[in-house]
Amino acid sequence: MSSAGEGAALAPSDSDLWVLDLWKGYASGQPVLRGVNLNVPAGSLVAVLGLSGCGKTTLLRVIAGFERVQRGRIALGTQTLDDGRVYVPPERRGIGYVPQEGALFPNLSVRANIAFGLSRAQRRTSVVDELLELVGLVPLARRYPHQLSGGEQQRVALARALARRPEVLHLDEPFSSLDASLRATVREEVSALLRSQGATTVLVTHDQEEALSLADSVAVLRDGVIVQQGTPAELYSTPVDAPLASFLGAANLIEARFDGGWAHTVLGQLQLNPDSTRAPGLTHGVVIVRPEQLEVRPREDSVANGLAGEVEQCRYYGHDALLHIRLDAPDGKQVLLARVGGKQALPADTPVILAAHGPVTIVE
Repeated sequence: MSSAGEGAALAPSDSDLWVLDLWKGYASGQPVLRGVNLNVPAGSLVAVLGLSGCGKTTLLRVIAGFERVQRGRIALGTQTLDDGRVYVPPERRGIGYVPQEGALFPNLSVRANIAFGLSRAQRRTSVVDELLELVGLVPLARRYPHQLSGGEQQRVALARALARRPEVLHLDEPFSSLDASLRATVREEVSALLRSQGATTVLVTHDQEEALSLADSVAVLRDGVIVQQGTPAELYSTPVDAPLASFLGAANLIEARFDGGWAHTVLGQLQLNPDSTRAPGLTHGVVIVRPEQLEVRPREDSVANGLAGEVEQCRYYGHDALLHIRLDAPDGKQVLLARVGGKQALPADTPVILAAHGPVTIVE
């Protein structure tokens, strides 16, 4: 792809996208969206993350105007797009859409696909050439979709969406059909392109790694409700509840007694995260300890201090490893996850000592 700032730059939007108390359902059943609130700041990439069936596609369709709100409001800056009374049709909303499979026209060349939807006057300008340069496809302009790789097809679909200079761009699971080896490369390229253009983007995905690594802000949709929106770091370190903590990555959920700013656990005394949501007077609960917060040493290490256990399983990934460690306890049932460097991977049955580092967050 070409460098940032070249070609047909997408004019940055000066308006935030707002979804306010949105309700949407169908005659056949319960509401799919139940009071959704979402903010997409102008020029940012916001990921809507959730499992299949949680309402992600319905949310996109309502924002785009393909479905009407039942209650609530969709707004772009100060302009209401739909509130049950005012309704702006899809073609006038300035929202571009890149579907999961790209949906390119098989009988049109790359150039013709990008130009589709432009007026004759626009096609006579340099806009298509500039977009081909922007997405790095100038040499492939005359090829047809079946002659392209999956990543190249996604770039064509993106260029086609950008050609109309939308104020907001929707990406609906755009990388899920790509091979794992290609997925990371393509999404980094697309992310860099969108940021270079100042595009206001809503990315819908079920992939936690994708959401956390690409987005400025992540909104987690569960059963038709946004349960938390924040930066990837905020969601990972201070999730609002235990299900969200586990959904965003491997997590140890450990019972604790609270005293001041400290949690007393089987792993010792751990400082509480100052951002941790905590009811006044709460004395007992559950905290989240991420696997990377655990330090693991072989038990024969004379300086090792902590909780005794034994490696039950080691999952080796090359750059790191995830150890399943069974604690030395009468019932022998509690197993904790610890993430270590690849060179620190220990085989099953290795006796170890565990130590934990805070801060930790209350999730129950």
